[in-house]
Amino acid sequence: MDNLSEALEKLKLASTDSATDSVESCLDCLLKALANNNTEASVKIQEMGVLPLLPTLLNPQSSCTPKVANIIAEVAKNEFMRSPCVEAGLIPPLVQLLNSTDQEVLLQTGRALGNICYDSHEGRSAVDLAGGAQIVAEHIKSLYQNTEPENEKLLTVFCGMLMNYSNDNDSLQAQLISMGVIPTLVKLLGIHSHNTALTEMCLIAFGNLAELESSKEQFASTNIAEELVRLFQKQTEHEKKEMIFEVLAPLAENDVIKLQLVEAGLVECLLEVVAQTVDGEREEDIAQLKTASDLMVLLLLGDESMQKLFEGGKGSVFQRVLSWIPSHNHQLQLAGALAIANFARNDGNCIHMVDTGIVQKLLELLDRHVEEGNVTVQHAALSALRNLAIPVVNKSKMLSAGVADVVLKFLQSEMPPVQFKLLGTLRMLIDTQAEAADQLGTNGKLVERLVEWCEAKDHAGVMGESNRLLSALIRHSKSKEVVRTVIQGGGVKHLVTMATSEHMIMQNEALVALGLIAALDLVAAEKDFVGANLVSVLHKLLSDERSAPEIKYNSMILICAVMGSEPLHKEVQSLAFIDVVSKLRAHENKTVSHQASLTEQRLTAQS
Repeated sequence: MDNLSEALEKLKLASTDSATDSVESCLDCLLKALANNNTEASVKIQEMGVLPLLPTLLNPQSSCTPKVANIIAEVAKNEFMRSPCVEAGLIPPLVQLLNSTDQEVLLQTGRALGNICYDSHEGRSAVDLAGGAQIVAEHIKSLYQNTEPENEKLLTVFCGMLMNYSNDNDSLQAQLISMGVIPTLVKLLGIHSHNTALTEMCLIAFGNLAELESSKEQFASTNIAEELVRLFQKQTEHEKKEMIFEVLAPLAENDVIKLQLVEAGLVECLLEVVAQTVDGEREEDIAQLKTASDLMVLLLLGDESMQKLFEGGKGSVFQRVLSWIPSHNHQLQLAGALAIANFARNDGNCIHMVDTGIVQKLLELLDRHVEEGNVTVQHAALSALRNLAIPVVNKSKMLSAGVADVVLKFLQSEMPPVQFKLLGTLRMLIDTQAEAADQLGTNGKLVERLVEWCEAKDHAGVMGESNRLLSALIRHSKSKEVVRTVIQGGGVKHLVTMATSEHMIMQNEALVALGLIAALDLVAAEKDFVGANLVSVLHKLLSDERSAPEIKYNSMILICAVMGSEPLHKEVQSLAFIDVVSKLRAHENKTVSHQASLTEQRLTAQS
């Protein structure tokens, strides 16, 4: 350390008279001290005020320049030294040195700027202001085809510098994207895939840039998919595969790139990873299995990529994914069920899958999880069943297969995501299926649970789906028994509230169900209708100009239906409905105006 102090004093003197030889030996001493104990030496350099002397030593013509840049690079490895480097005015002369043709100068300058930018807002801003990134990007463009070892070393430093410059900074990442660095880096990856250090820098840079939405279009116009898949196939180490996965995941969110990845053979790689890791117990095997199967599911979110892999239900990939469902591994069961849910995004696929017995596999999976109770698997399997139940021809087949019975086993679940999917699946199944709606609608336990969930204020999705299923049971069964069960279970008030929903489809479903209740058992429902202020709700819906024509129409049908009840009839009279209804006779919608005339006659006759 005494030698260092002496060297620093000498450097202070020498830097003023620029005696190259004495400067050179001082610099060597500094480098030695930094190599020995970087932190301690950096503190000393800072304390003795040497940093502000360095800009004058960063002279493009001087032979000392690479050493000075090297010292700055070493010093800037310490977080506490990065702001002082900026304050000492080192950035503008360093950026000037990027115009040098000397390989060593460029290498050390790239290191210095990269280290100053690492996690440093001041460093990045200063480099941005001096235009450093643009010059480095130009260098990479002009050098990327050169495979000499020295050049690859320089490219590695430059890629690292751009990575540190833009990491976690959206605006600087966007700046690099607009400079066109993505196509260059993709070509670079293809040419230098044999060079581990450079490849890793490239991957980390891609990982940074791929998070930005605006990058996806540029990536899609390159052959990034082929390059990444080719690179992935070469890897044997877990860490390297993970690095590639980290780039693939954000890129695969883009539908165009999804298809490119499928065409480049990524799926086969993923299936191989799954096969290799499914029985593994090491942490890295479990992590790889999860990443690979998650990525597989993500690729199936694109319509084109999904359809390509489905291949009319005969695709080998589709068959392999099917085999995941009976697996003993929860992660694979989950991915298999999610994949089926993704394949089940159009009627053709759904019909084919139900005809080839997939429902049975999903029911067996759910049965295994009534006791084991893995919530994510339950949720995924129910999602798949819900999607499969959408085509009309599948509903009766799925009901015959016992889907409703298995789904009802999860009625006791306390998990809102499972409750939500369970409700959606039942609602899809009973759509247009009177017998099933009748059976479920007279199930007191189910109706009781629905009424309970209709009050789940913390979970709007569950609340909405419960209301919709309650209404659907009545609408599709048109059964007096179902209506009685709903009345006894306390469901009427929830249907009245549903009629005031902000979603028109829900309002309408509620009004149709309430109309059926009034038509099938007005006497039993009368008390609940009064208690829930049904008549004033209908008055509001009819008076509100924003109400859709079908809402107005069904509200008038309901008014006529409740006129047979004395207390409700009185409420109708007290609210002067006739004024509202007579205005609707002039409504532009013919069905509404016709119903207004009929309703007006009914009100007049019974007043």
